[in-house]
Amino acid sequence: MATLKSPANSSAAGRFRLDHVAFGLARVEDSAAVLAGELGGRPFVGGPGIGFSGIQWQFARGELIEVIQPEGDPTGFLYRFLERRGPGLHHVTFKVDDIEWAAARAREFGYQVVGLRTDNPGWKELFLHPRQAGGIVVQIAESHPELDVAPWTPDWPFPAAERKAPAAAEIRHLRLAVAERAAAERQWGACLSGRAREQDGTIVFSWPDSPIGIRIVVTREAPQGPLGLEVRAPWAGRQGTAASALGTQLIWID
Repeated sequence: MATLKSPANSSAAGRFRLDHVAFGLARVEDSAAVLAGELGGRPFVGGPGIGFSGIQWQFARGELIEVIQPEGDPTGFLYRFLERRGPGLHHVTFKVDDIEWAAARAREFGYQVVGLRTDNPGWKELFLHPRQAGGIVVQIAESHPELDVAPWTPDWPFPAAERKAPAAAEIRHLRLAVAERAAAERQWGACLSGRAREQDGTIVFSWPDSPIGIRIVVTREAPQGPLGLEVRAPWAGRQGTAASALGTQLIWID
């Protein structure tokens, strides 16, 4: 494997930060009962995108959960996602200082870079395809909100929940199933620079300044991809696992 060159514009340009976890739903309103009513999420920002609109809920330690809904062309990517799979985890987003550096790094590790866009100076992005990325879409973005042609703002309308949780929960980890340990270590550790540690037979990856981590369960007994969100909410008195309107499991932890 070739040695990667350091990015020219900043010594920190290669550092990845896990910014948010995103779910695709038919309507963002469907997220309010779970993310606000049950988990105490606070409205953060929302706005338009290409073929979608979305909102982000913020949680106890600054964690961000994004919810996107399809807009426009009925053959668009999010309509296709929902038709094929129904509501569920759509992608995770990492932010970097230099998108071209990130593209070069991904290619060096053997990943096919898809959807590289640099036309919007405020939001440059690329994706790793789920066939290569453990069953989920990985988005990598270089963000400059002050330059964005359509920035997300706190003024975007948010749906209201019928009831409000007394506090914001902690969203600790996104739990994923993979068949090959080496593939997970290569993706989340070597390529995306996550710090790995062993815990109870799983591998936990974390990133500086990122309150959400990735927990990997190595198994051939489940399809690779998302298993659920690990949630800590002592005030809720919840335990175990429950389904949600997000199309995923909520895994309540101590």
